[in-house]
Amino acid sequence: MYEASPEDEVLKYLPLVEKVAKRVPIKSTEYEYSDYYNIGVIGLIDALHKFDVTKKVPFESYAAIRIRGAIIDEVRKHSRISRYKMVAINNFYKAKQELEQDHKREVTDSEICEKMGISSTQLNEIYENIHYLASISLEGTIFPTEGEGGVSLGDVIPDNSGTNAEQKLMGEECEAALTRCIQKLNEREQLILSLYYKEEVTLKEIAAILDISIARVSQIHGKVIAKLKLSMGDELS
Repeated sequence: MYEASPEDEVLKYLPLVEKVAKRVPIKSTEYEYSDYYNIGVIGLIDALHKFDVTKKVPFESYAAIRIRGAIIDEVRKHSRISRYKMVAINNFYKAKQELEQDHKREVTDSEICEKMGISSTQLNEIYENIHYLASISLEGTIFPTEGEGGVSLGDVIPDNSGTNAEQKLMGEECEAALTRCIQKLNEREQLILSLYYKEEVTLKEIAAILDISIARVSQIHGKVIAKLKLSMGDELS
C-alpha cells in the first residue's frame, strides 16, 4: 500500500478518521470523542496494512469500513444496551405490531403509550435506544434476523454523487423490499435518512437544518428505524 512512509500515509488519512469518529453517537460514559478517534486511528493503520490494491476498491471506502468497524467493535464490548432496555424495546415492537394489526393503520405515539402503560418520555427513551442500536448495527436492527440481506440504507436511498462508502451486496428481494418501505415514509423521515446515511451529516447538523434539538433528531430516527423494522418484517414474511 505504501508509496510514501507509513507515518505519512497515516497523517494523510487522519481527516477520514475524524469524519468516521464523529458519526459514532457518544452514548457511553466510558468513552469520549477522543477515545473513538484514537480507536479509529488503529483501524486506519490496520486498513493500511491489509489493503489489497489488486481488488480495485477505493482505499477511502475500504478504510472507512475498517475504521468504523474498529470503533463499533470497541463499543459493542463495553457499551451494550442493558437487558431492561432491550425488554422495553421488544415490548414496544410487540405493542406497535398488535395495534397496527387491530387498527389497520399506522398508530400514534399516544396509542402506543396507552397500550404499554408508559409515558411519552419513556417512549422517547425507547426511540433513542433504537437509534443507538441502529448506529451500532443497522442491519441487525432493521432485519428480522441479524445479517439477513446485509444492506445499508445508503444502498437504496437515491444518490447521484457516487458510490456509498459502505455499499454491500444483497439479494434483490431484500433491496426491493427496503426500497418500498422507505418510500412509505413521509418526506421529513426520508430526508433524515438521506442526510444521515447518504450525505453522512451529523445529528448536530441535521438538528440545525430542521431547527429541532439533537435529542429530537435521535428520537425521530429511532422511530423511523422502528417503522422500517416492522415494515420489513411484513414485506419479507
